[in-house]
Amino acid sequence: MKSIEIRKDLTDEWEKCDVKEGCEFAILTDEITRAWTGMTTREYKDLKDLKKENLRDNMTNMELVLNMLAETATTEISKTEEPKGLEPSKKVAHRGGRIAGNARKQIESETGKPVLTSENWKKRKDKLLK
Repeated sequence: MKSIEIRKDLTDEWEKCDVKEGCEFAILTDEITRAWTGMTTREYKDLKDLKKENLRDNMTNMELVLNMLAETATTEISKTEEPKGLEPSKKVAHRGGRIAGNARKQIESETGKPVLTSENWKKRKDKLLK
């Protein structure tokens, strides 16, 4: 539920910045994803073997927390700087995503394990049912 609230805050902020819902939201989402994962949203979905399923619903807890950090950081930077339009908002999105990307790299360095995995809901469900 919190993830949904964070996403709504972000899209509300984008609307205030004259970003158009639909294609422009997708461009900014992809920018955030690329900045924190090193992959496009499509590449991330491919890693998880997703076709039309919701990526957020198939993230591990760590992935979801980092995605929420990226979106929250982007929202806060945007509120502070008040960019207008797609291109300035894209730069803000990259910076917000980069904050979570730095956290991901630090976690990976400390644990020696990748944060981004192919684990998805189907694989988690199969584990739970065993």
